[in-house]
Amino acid sequence: MGPRFHTDLEAVYRDMRRDHGPVVPVTLPGDVPAWLVIGYRELYQVTADPVLFPRDQGLWNQWDTLPEDWPLRPMIGTRQPSVYFTVGEEHRRHLAMVQYALESVDRIGLRRTTEEMADRLIDSFCAVGETEIVSAYAKPLTLLTLARILGFPDSDGPELIRSLTDMADGGPDALAGFEHALALMSRLVARKQTAPGPDALSAMLAHPEEFTDEAYVLNLMALTSAGFLPTADWIGNSVRLMLTDDRFAASLTGGRHSIPEAMNEVLWEDTPTQILAGRWAARDTRLGGRTIARGDMLLLGLAGANGDPAAHTPHSANGLRNSNFAHFAFSHGEYQCPFPAQELAEIIARTGIEVLLDRLPDLELAVAPRALARRPSPFLRGMTVLPVRFATTPPYGGR
Repeated sequence: MGPRFHTDLEAVYRDMRRDHGPVVPVTLPGDVPAWLVIGYRELYQVTADPVLFPRDQGLWNQWDTLPEDWPLRPMIGTRQPSVYFTVGEEHRRHLAMVQYALESVDRIGLRRTTEEMADRLIDSFCAVGETEIVSAYAKPLTLLTLARILGFPDSDGPELIRSLTDMADGGPDALAGFEHALALMSRLVARKQTAPGPDALSAMLAHPEEFTDEAYVLNLMALTSAGFLPTADWIGNSVRLMLTDDRFAASLTGGRHSIPEAMNEVLWEDTPTQILAGRWAARDTRLGGRTIARGDMLLLGLAGANGDPAAHTPHSANGLRNSNFAHFAFSHGEYQCPFPAQELAEIIARTGIEVLLDRLPDLELAVAPRALARRPSPFLRGMTVLPVRFATTPPYGGR
């Protein structure tokens, strides 16, 4: 963490590689030891071997050293019955239920919902001539759209945004944020058990496999938290790139061809989920020249691995990766982000950017790029604020 981690991340990883190699000894808050894997080859090895490096928190050799109020508990998890914190056959059972629910989402309807939400949000500031994209657009657009397809009422949106952001930042409010979000999830599960609707949570409840109420709540938490900030940051980071990089100037005059290119470039260079916890060594082993003890935690350095010089292929003539999708933005292997979830996130992010640039084609930064600040989270890489200005335009709702 610290200022340099948020202002010069490429240099931080370069220094880590020089001083420690592809597997870096790090400490988490409270001087808790872990390994940060930033080598592309090494990260592939870890994520492709669920036997040697399972996502089994019960193996961790540090549980007895942690205080009850350790702020990263929600990010690390325990043996909780959800798709994110189970292993082996039990994980596959949860994954089948989650995928069933996500595949039930109407893709055309999702795009229509995203457009509706985007227009409503833009209507709220388009006549002013300036706004802050993260808080006024990217976060509420993503959360309100997710809430709609998962079954939350729109009124839960502000509370979900606040609690999930606190949880992801890993600061002093992380545990309180987690508990508050969990209470909202529990309330919704109870409601949908008695009054199901055309939403993904109701599809989860209708899956033929039976789960406990706790499992439904925790799986809903996994879908909501994993879908919210990473997708919002995908929007924010892509807009920032398009406003600060001349290669994408055409998109700001109505051309859409650069939007998917910018979004893919962000997944390589500015990936929203930059560090993911984690994997645990099932036995003593070697990785990247390091001796990893049984029960050691490995943090997945997604951003570090994406930037590993040893894995880079030559860029295209314009310096972009274009159709190279071999990044770690969604992790890899058995525990990667499920493909239907990736697909839904792409629909929300791309639609949100398209509507924004269609409505406000002269969008530009309102501050110098170097003045932009990152969220103080080592796990998620997004902008704290993204101030922009544009020519005023009447709201669609006022036509």
